[in-house]
Amino acid sequence: MNHSKLESPDYQRTIFVLSIAVWLTVMNTTMFNVALPDVLAEFSLAPSQGAWIVSGYSIVLAIFTIAYTRLSDYIPIRILLTIGIMIFGCSSIFGFFADTFGWLLAARVGQAAGAAAIPGLSMVFAGRFVPIHRRGRAMAMIASASSLGFGLGPVVGGTITDILDWNFLFIVTVFVMAVIPFLFILLPKQETRKASFDLLGGLLTGGAVTSFLLFVSTFQFLFLGSFVILALLLAWRITHTDIPFIQPELLSNRSYRLIVYLSYIGFTLHFALLVLMPLMIGQVFNLSATMVGLIIFPGAMLSAVAAIYVGRLIDEYGNIRVMLLSQILLLISALIFTFLSPYSVYMIMIGYMFTSFGFSSLSSSTTNEISRILPKDQVATGIGMKQLSQFVGSASGAVLGTTILEWRNATYSVASFQWAYASLIILMTLSTVLFFIYRKRAQSLIS
Repeated sequence: MNHSKLESPDYQRTIFVLSIAVWLTVMNTTMFNVALPDVLAEFSLAPSQGAWIVSGYSIVLAIFTIAYTRLSDYIPIRILLTIGIMIFGCSSIFGFFADTFGWLLAARVGQAAGAAAIPGLSMVFAGRFVPIHRRGRAMAMIASASSLGFGLGPVVGGTITDILDWNFLFIVTVFVMAVIPFLFILLPKQETRKASFDLLGGLLTGGAVTSFLLFVSTFQFLFLGSFVILALLLAWRITHTDIPFIQPELLSNRSYRLIVYLSYIGFTLHFALLVLMPLMIGQVFNLSATMVGLIIFPGAMLSAVAAIYVGRLIDEYGNIRVMLLSQILLLISALIFTFLSPYSVYMIMIGYMFTSFGFSSLSSSTTNEISRILPKDQVATGIGMKQLSQFVGSASGAVLGTTILEWRNATYSVASFQWAYASLIILMTLSTVLFFIYRKRAQSLIS
């Protein structure tokens, strides 16, 4: 399969188009979080029932992300992206007309099955086709589009829900279908390669991930037992098939595993804050949902603007130094939230600006580092596995934040928020230690 590099103008335009698609799909993830109270009221649902709109989306997104990236070893990226975008767009149209909870849930699951193709394959494209000396900027642009989507989601979702209705949130995401003609023009032509696809391994992976995420969300040990059984079966499958769904070389690569751990912790922190910030702004400072979006928005914009500089830093100074920068920024953000957020809502705004910048830097540099250290035939699966760990991290972060917040029934007190934020300092301290282990290992391999 042809993995030759594109000419400079081509890959720049392609990355720009892919970033627009990433922005719209990621924004779709957080838009519905704001609309959830309206959905619960309209269908007379308990919070645990309505939460499936969010958790069901995340579970399907996680499973299909690694499936798309694994298939990209055999099927051209533009075909997979087109399929994903079409599924996403058609599900959005389907969701606009939803008038029952089952219909709405089916639309969200369909959206997730299509949306999973876009961020992962965008990173795979950059890892395969963008020259190494320009790859940092490409990764940073895609990562910043993701951060911008996270930040704009609550603003757009709250505004549309207040002015129109939650159904109209689906209309926003239909526009992603407009990028399909550009992708056929800009993406390189590749030949479909015949190979056996480990369907059983994929099903076991999906089942294990689903069980783990359900356990994290519900703390029911039935799901934990199911996860352990499926994980053991998956491990057996990996060692007893010629072309397994998950390549064993990845699991045995210590450097790769360390990068995955860093990504997991980064997503855990980010999503813990995305849950804790709105609650603190509303419960402690008594501000509206619209204000929540406005306070988050500057951080998202900073991430988008900073992408230009993050990419240049990666290309000029390397991934390791930008990974160190991300650790410093995320640790500072955890300190600001823990010690300064009770004094002013503007401290939350400033804290999230550090979070957003650090998160974008971490996402860009770690993905670029994976594309550098892995062989070409492992890059797609490696990026897919990294994204899978990130989705698990997002679920873990949400549970971590709310669990500590409700500890000792001290919900919504300033002290309970500070305890929750303090746990993030511990996480980032662990992450920083792991980073220095990785840096020492990388330096020893070079020497």
